[in-house]
Amino acid sequence: MVTATRHDLFARKDFEALLPFGISSVREGARWHLIEQRPGAFDFASLDVILDAAKDTGVEVTLDLLHFGWPDYLDVFGPEFLDAFERFSRALILHLKRRRNTVRFIAPVNEISFLAWAAGDAGFVYPFAVGRGNELKSQLVVAAIRAARIIRELLPEVRLLAPEPAIHIIGNPEIPGDQCEAERYRLSQFQAWDMLSGDMAPELGGKPEYLDIIGVNFYDRNEWVHNSTVSLKRRDPRYRPFHKILLEIWERYNRPILISETGTEDDDRPDWFAYICREVQTAMEAGVPVQGICLYPILNHPGWADDRHCYNGLLDYADDAGNREVFQPLADKLLAIQRSGAFC
Repeated sequence: MVTATRHDLFARKDFEALLPFGISSVREGARWHLIEQRPGAFDFASLDVILDAAKDTGVEVTLDLLHFGWPDYLDVFGPEFLDAFERFSRALILHLKRRRNTVRFIAPVNEISFLAWAAGDAGFVYPFAVGRGNELKSQLVVAAIRAARIIRELLPEVRLLAPEPAIHIIGNPEIPGDQCEAERYRLSQFQAWDMLSGDMAPELGGKPEYLDIIGVNFYDRNEWVHNSTVSLKRRDPRYRPFHKILLEIWERYNRPILISETGTEDDDRPDWFAYICREVQTAMEAGVPVQGICLYPILNHPGWADDRHCYNGLLDYADDAGNREVFQPLADKLLAIQRSGAFC
């Protein structure tokens, strides 16, 4: 995805393009499959491109150690995966320590719940497994815990981010009793956070300090009717306002919250972002300590499944000089929100 957007070629120019919009903090991923192409041989050149660009432009980086990829020679279900990720994490953290760079926030594993479902239950992403979601979730939680231990040991000043999708599901009215099953599914969104903190499956090694900052990933498709293909839209009276979702998460965990991903496609981008800002403002007025909103993505990119040109970012594909066209309606909305001095 990074290569497809040419961000690896134009990282500095991309960061410079953000500054007029008041954006000086970004989320990036360490691409493990490039960094450790052979077991134990680490080449951080692909990451240093990003870190150097951030340092030169004064941009702060929140770094994902594992987004959705790992080296081809590893079986994500095997014990060797955990050992390899621990080895990779230690090498990477030592590299950051030597650099004295701008990374102050690290997400050990991004979206444990989604990856466990997509790769372990739905057969949607590699390794395309079915019926192994709970197994994969536990595996990814242990990986995150091992990385968190290393971060706490070597870079204790760094804050840990745990990004997970926030969802809302209602029962299918055509299926008697479906609301109970829908509610069980809805509550499963909390499992990864509960495991990291040790409140659930304490044998995995979770501790309260490993659940530091709650990352909430929320899109316009995160609410739906159970056992159907029906998505809930904001005009639907059954749609749960986002501020109520944030309030539930805050009351459950009492941890600082970051909206770690949000966005949508095409002409709906400005309206969706304005909605999220209004809901965050409402949540903050109710006492929820939301620390910021991460607009995803900044760069338009090819579709995961079909390589279509996704118009979902602030900036479009780069030309050969690294110039990118701005989606002006979203830019105007972003600047207007900033000028207002509050979310609007």
